[in-house]
Amino acid sequence: MTIRRFLCTGYESNCAVPRGCSGVFEMQISSLKRTPRSRAAGQEGTAAQNFSCVIYNANYMNCSWTKGPAAPDDVQYFLYVRDSKKQLGRQCPHYVQESGMHVGCHMQDVSSWASEAYFLVNGTSRHAEIRFFDSFLSLKTIERYNPPGNVTVHCNTTHCCIRWQKPRARSRLSDLDLQYQLQVQWQDNIERAGSQLIEVPGYLGNEYQLLSPQPRDVHTLRIRAADTRVLQWGAWSQPVTFGSKEVGGKLVHVYMLVVLGTVICALAASCLIQRLCRRHRLLSPVPQIKDKLNDGHQLDQVPWETLAPAAEKGDVEDLLTVEEVAEPTATTSDAATSASP
Repeated sequence: MTIRRFLCTGYESNCAVPRGCSGVFEMQISSLKRTPRSRAAGQEGTAAQNFSCVIYNANYMNCSWTKGPAAPDDVQYFLYVRDSKKQLGRQCPHYVQESGMHVGCHMQDVSSWASEAYFLVNGTSRHAEIRFFDSFLSLKTIERYNPPGNVTVHCNTTHCCIRWQKPRARSRLSDLDLQYQLQVQWQDNIERAGSQLIEVPGYLGNEYQLLSPQPRDVHTLRIRAADTRVLQWGAWSQPVTFGSKEVGGKLVHVYMLVVLGTVICALAASCLIQRLCRRHRLLSPVPQIKDKLNDGHQLDQVPWETLAPAAEKGDVEDLLTVEEVAEPTATTSDAATSASP
């Protein structure tokens, strides 16, 4: 379908078509591969740059651009959008300004637009002729899907079943059009943490079985979606928490009890060893006097000759030998005396 031609001679605020460009241009909406006409009109470097748009919440669109490097300070830009279903262009209803210059646009009610649209940024200035910027965009490539809704988690002893609903989108989506990304984070009370990103194709049925055996720490789950052919990820869903804080607390308590018990046992063993050492020192046996007469040990006998002085020393000692002489019995003598007359 060929849209009628517009001759741009000057900007009028109530016009639905761009003005200010010197020349005639026509738009062929039937194919995005068709490129716009030449941008020879206007001074080079004055056109808007870094143009981009994003559709969100299925019905709203934000566009932004920057000032051309050669554009004068009084330049003012205006955005016009035309989708392939309608012949009338639509001017931006709500501009974003920076120092009085339009640098962005907010539009709504874009859910009724076709899959393709034509964007034109026109400019005006008192000091120079401003070149326009135009571009064909596929709305599918600039849409950011809403986060998946109704995220639920149900766990058993070995796995957790995660389910969610399709995100809201500008157009009807099939399961084959979607790709999901799951972010699973976990942390316990011993300052251990981890994170995992899981890619889930939409044809699996908006469900994922997460391996998570008991006891499981506290887990936080977020999900986002994107078009399979574009992979421009949308916003994350609200975090969903599952697992038990008590598991981490119990592990901490057990750990503390084990450490405390080890310390107590070590202190008790140390005190017992010190006590035994002190007792051994206090109750050590006292040395006793050796009883040489009763201990059964024989005295060392020294020969007399070894004690006798040597003859050559000249010292002479008199030795007195005493012998006991038996006295005659008085009974025999008395009998002889009484027998004599």
